[in-house]
Amino acid sequence: MTKKTRKILLLPGDGIGPEVVAEVKKIINWFNKNRSLDFKMEEDLVGGASIDVNKVPITDEVFYKSLESDAVILGACGGPKWDNLEFSKRPERALLKLRKELKLFANLRPAICFKQLVDASTLKPEIVSGLDIMIVRELTGGIYFGEPRGIEPIENNERRGVNTHTYTSSEIHRIAKVAFDLAKKRKNKVTSCEKSNVMEAGILWREEVQKVKDKDYKNVELNHMLADNCAMQLLRNPKQFDIILADNLFGDMLSDEAAMLTGSLGLLPSASLGAKDKNGKIRSLYEPVHGSAPDIAGKNIANPIATIMSLSMALKYSLDLPKESDLLESAVQNVLNEGFRTKDIMSVGKKELSTSQMGDAIISKLK
Repeated sequence: MTKKTRKILLLPGDGIGPEVVAEVKKIINWFNKNRSLDFKMEEDLVGGASIDVNKVPITDEVFYKSLESDAVILGACGGPKWDNLEFSKRPERALLKLRKELKLFANLRPAICFKQLVDASTLKPEIVSGLDIMIVRELTGGIYFGEPRGIEPIENNERRGVNTHTYTSSEIHRIAKVAFDLAKKRKNKVTSCEKSNVMEAGILWREEVQKVKDKDYKNVELNHMLADNCAMQLLRNPKQFDIILADNLFGDMLSDEAAMLTGSLGLLPSASLGAKDKNGKIRSLYEPVHGSAPDIAGKNIANPIATIMSLSMALKYSLDLPKESDLLESAVQNVLNEGFRTKDIMSVGKKELSTSQMGDAIISKLK
């Protein structure tokens, strides 16, 4: 039987991106060699690394490669070196273009508190122990993409900045369905967040999410919550949540807050998914939640676990390899069980590993 070739595009990007993606590459090679898989890897430039060479955050060639790939894994974009560039030419625009042009409307960000790292959280152990939340964030609409937008001069030598928060019923329906479908595989519970008390778009969000639930997901529990209350509840009693559904702006904020409950941004992956095409293929982009961390770039101390767990999500959602996904997650757990840590999660009595040593330790547990 011929092996199925799966194309993975690696975009290391900036800062610590190349270091953490290098560990993913080692793991993909291990799977090819030891699990008789046939991943075909390609690597290219994105973000500031692309600007330095190509004068643009992402070239058309790289964009088309992403279209043809079964999964795209990105390291990180941006850094102070490019902060003075015009807004439309900054490294982060590559990420926004990929999300928008690939129609990646659903962002999945798990916030899981590993039992071995409960003490790394700033909250009390009893608050975060066993935490397992999934944030489902709408990714291609809302205030980040709405028109009109811009900065304009007005009278009296003042300027006005304008961004437009806008959603349509169909945009809300498709992200709600992602959340409800996930809920059926988890605890059958969704909390939808908006600001319907002060925003018409929030009223629409609340009403349309309810319509989807009433029509197609009668057995899923749905709660509505104001986004600011959700932010407070995440600190007060985070384990009341299972899936949190939110728009682009509130999802961005709530997912960062949820991430920090776990103790380190260096641990958390994310998946950005599009709709299935006629062949059942999903366009996808996987990336760690952390940024480019230029202050530690090149020092071999970054935590690669978030990027490695992003590969695990890719194995599950895009590459149809759930067993390999579970194997990789177990390897990460086993490394943490044995007391191995990178600098960001180091504690007394544990053994500190470099970025590359952590990748090697996880591969040793795959064996």
